[in-house]
Amino acid sequence: MIEPEKGERSEDPGVPEALPRTLAGVRERLGAVAVDRLWIFPPRRRGRRESGLVAVSVFLEGEERRRLLTVAYTAERTGRSLTVEPVFTQEGEAPPELLPRVMEGVVQRAGQGHTDPREVHIGGDPTSFGALMEEFDPALLAAEQAKSA
Repeated sequence: MIEPEKGERSEDPGVPEALPRTLAGVRERLGAVAVDRLWIFPPRRRGRRESGLVAVSVFLEGEERRRLLTVAYTAERTGRSLTVEPVFTQEGEAPPELLPRVMEGVVQRAGQGHTDPREVHIGGDPTSFGALMEEFDPALLAAEQAKSA
């Protein structure tokens, strides 16, 4: 499971729904068959607020290159509501073998105290994406699923 950044107070609950709902949004928007790999960066938590980043390597039809997207999210839980706001940004294209080095650069630029992202190989396999989603408590997605039904 993804742990809080070093130095963050362990009592900061963050927003447990944020990451699984962001990943569900990636799957809904892009489709699991389009996703090569995900890099899930540890979230930053402050009380009931959380921000995070997921980098997504997307297959390009008929090409060996990959499109790189980032999904930055902010989330907040108040006594009355929950908001999870992902922002998709296309970063560019590159050969897939260069993307791990790109992720290392992201960590270095983020500065001291940031840890490496979790890399998840999907390979365009909906079952692999489903296995990732099964790591989360289904209740964290319940309201999201009801909304899309």
